Amino acid sequence: MDSIEAFLKEHGIDEVECLVPDLAGIARGKILPATRFLEGMAHDGLRIPEAVFIQTVTGDYPAEGVISPAIQDVYMIPDPGTIRLVPWYPEPTAQVICDARYRDGTPVEISSRSVLKRVLELYAARGWTPDVAPELEFFLVDVNTDPDIPLRPPIGRSGRRETSRQSYGVDAVNEFDPLFEDVYDFCEAQNIDIDTLTHEAGAAQMEMNLNHGPALELADQAFLFKRTVREAGLRHQVHATFMAKPMQGQPGSSMHVHQCVRDAQNGRNLFAQKNGKDSTLFRNHIAGLQKHLPAVMPLLAPNVNSYRRLVRNSDAPINTHWGYDNRTVGLRVPHSDADNRRVENRLAGADANPYLAIAASLACGYLGMVDRAKPRAPVEGSAYRLAHTLPRTLYDALGRFNGNRAVKDTLGERFVEAVTLVKETELEAYQQVISSWEREHLLLNV
Repeated sequence: MDSIEAFLKEHGIDEVECLVPDLAGIARGKILPATRFLEGMAHDGLRIPEAVFIQTVTGDYPAEGVISPAIQDVYMIPDPGTIRLVPWYPEPTAQVICDARYRDGTPVEISSRSVLKRVLELYAARGWTPDVAPELEFFLVDVNTDPDIPLRPPIGRSGRRETSRQSYGVDAVNEFDPLFEDVYDFCEAQNIDIDTLTHEAGAAQMEMNLNHGPALELADQAFLFKRTVREAGLRHQVHATFMAKPMQGQPGSSMHVHQCVRDAQNGRNLFAQKNGKDSTLFRNHIAGLQKHLPAVMPLLAPNVNSYRRLVRNSDAPINTHWGYDNRTVGLRVPHSDADNRRVENRLAGADANPYLAIAASLACGYLGMVDRAKPRAPVEGSAYRLAHTLPRTLYDALGRFNGNRAVKDTLGERFVEAVTLVKETELEAYQQVISSWEREHLLLNV
């Protein structure tokens, strides 16, 4: 607490945003004056209903299950290492990411940050430290206030909309240069370590990469990054969306997770031998990803829209094959030296909660390492010619999620139950919606 109090005094902070990510990765929490924040921290912490962790994206709650929305409060405990300025407010404002704990100090098992910490403790017990680097894709679109109207690319500096794909187009990125100047400035003020910005294959689709680092720190940065990009867009009358598949006829948006495992004592990359060849542990890790990733898809593709992205020949994977520098597989191994040996998990969508996507990916790799699993042979050529083995719908994904005992034990059975209940509630709400496609093709034809 001393470091937090010093930060508030140094920056003359008037207000503090206390944030916890819910299952969808939405920032929940409280905003309060700095003096009241410090008073609350001097006692048990700030209270918040445990039910925020089972709130659906529609704002509803499961009818029954792991908790009742009315039962109890939990406590938000600020992580001092996460305190940052909120650079887009005119008044000095700080934000801090909190862990959720019960009154006795134990972690809230259904909190996404707690789930990632649980997985990292398994690694630490074996002397392993994961490094990750998320890559986040997103679309810029016109401000959209009517959900029945399809999204469209915004007008850039040239006064025109993109109508064709501009993959890696530098001038296409510069169409929105003022917006990205704000993104970079906001990220620098928040210690979000941005690497590169590129234009992706979709119209006004961009990708920004975060540099490699400890898994929890990078999950925190990705959580704040998504909020930052959306805020920068609003300042320029543009919506930035991380939907997995926001526009018909365009590719989807992913959150690729590069991951490796280092020796906790000396920092050596355990995925490569001294001669630069792949290590046995690396192959075990890939085997775990191949075996268990289909079972954790509700964490990597958490919404009904997510599965529109995972189709053949769409710049997104359809299976868990792996290969060297092959962008058609689910698990790509970039060519690298020994210190940078890693695997890129290409399954997660940009709509995923970064804490849960990283936790799920690391958990699958961990299971492969402890079980000494052996991977299938790497794929050469297109993996799209091979079978589609990932779930095709959220219904299918939830069935696999609940049928994998190893995943339940690793992530926590109560957490798996919570995710299932939340997603089933969202699916029930979705089933009530009649789409424009149905009206267009069925109204007078069947």
